[in-house]
Amino acid sequence: MKDALAIHRWLLAHQIHHEIVRLPRPLTCSDDLPEVLDVPPASCVGVSVFEVAVRGGEEPVAVVSAVGEPPRPAAVGALLRAHRVRPASAFTVNSVTDYADGLVCPLLLPDDLTVLVDQRLIERLGPDDLVHAATGERRTALRLRALHLFDLVPAKPVDMTAVHRRGMASLASPMRTA
Repeated sequence: MKDALAIHRWLLAHQIHHEIVRLPRPLTCSDDLPEVLDVPPASCVGVSVFEVAVRGGEEPVAVVSAVGEPPRPAAVGALLRAHRVRPASAFTVNSVTDYADGLVCPLLLPDDLTVLVDQRLIERLGPDDLVHAATGERRTALRLRALHLFDLVPAKPVDMTAVHRRGMASLASPMRTA
């Protein structure tokens, strides 16, 4: 499993200024970051992993967003034109990300994992704003500038608010007459 030390070494190798913060109490998940660190939820980043059913089978998809605005499965499904989307099981999250479930860091995710970033997160944070993320450990968090986070996360920014809904006409059978 990846941890704060792995993240720290990787960021040092990339010469990125950051801080591994020792927390006063353990996290249960990334959603606890604002309360434990006494920072706004908009500055705390979480990673949600979903199992997405598409034509070729099921595949995991990670979405990076503010902890106060987690992605809705319906929005993820609409973006990916998926048949079904559900939150990934703890086993899937652990095996796909190599982080503890609920404490996934947006850095060091596998290259073969589809990663999306909520566009609202990018729009609301300035490049010099500090962001906080889990490290895979319950007692530490990562603090770095938003500019560095968005440069280092190999993800596609997407609009998580635009859920493409089918109109009533598309749901009606073409054989049915009124």
